[in-house]
Amino acid sequence: MSLSFDALISRLSQRLREPLPGASAHEPLRATPTGAFKPVFNHNTPPKPGSVLILLYPYEGRILFPLTKRPEYAGAHSGQVSLPGGKAEIGETAEQTALREGEEEIGVRPSGVEVLGRLSDFFVIPSNFVVSPVVAWQPERTPFTPDPVEVVRILEGTIEDLIREDAVQTREILAARTYPMIAPHFLIEEEIVWGATAMILNEFRLIIREVLQKSSPNPR
Repeated sequence: MSLSFDALISRLSQRLREPLPGASAHEPLRATPTGAFKPVFNHNTPPKPGSVLILLYPYEGRILFPLTKRPEYAGAHSGQVSLPGGKAEIGETAEQTALREGEEEIGVRPSGVEVLGRLSDFFVIPSNFVVSPVVAWQPERTPFTPDPVEVVRILEGTIEDLIREDAVQTREILAARTYPMIAPHFLIEEEIVWGATAMILNEFRLIIREVLQKSSPNPR
């Protein structure tokens, strides 16, 4: 990657003010059920608002962002890898929710974080949430403190994990330990990142690749 961290942050901030790829980036990463029994989600209430945090920081010449692995439980997202985030509290903005959840789940101090902008809102069908992904940065890597109830592991992805040509892989998984699915995914620290998180990260991936492409010198 040819851009410095500071240059990437500056150009990313500008790019996030422009129209976003949205569904055209989300849909290629959507998992497809393959078994005879397919999950059915009938929601009787409006979607709940929530936010997730894509937090960028430099470390040893790379640009990283944290993800969390959920514990095993009786729910739709059991054991999955996700971005830090959760349900909005009454009166919160998306940015406030993302920063609060980042502090609660992995110990990120909001005072050291600067928000760059947001990606497209995303409807998470199984849990009936409309998620607003917030992109932010901090100037250095700081120690993380995982929430002992919600987080069993903190992963650190890199921009390279997303932008390389073979970043998106596909394999069959068993969702909720019940439903076989063909799942496009990213592989980060040997963990499969699929579903809503992968779909959100694919939009971020396309934006980062666009920023890097525009910053490259024109061939002569």
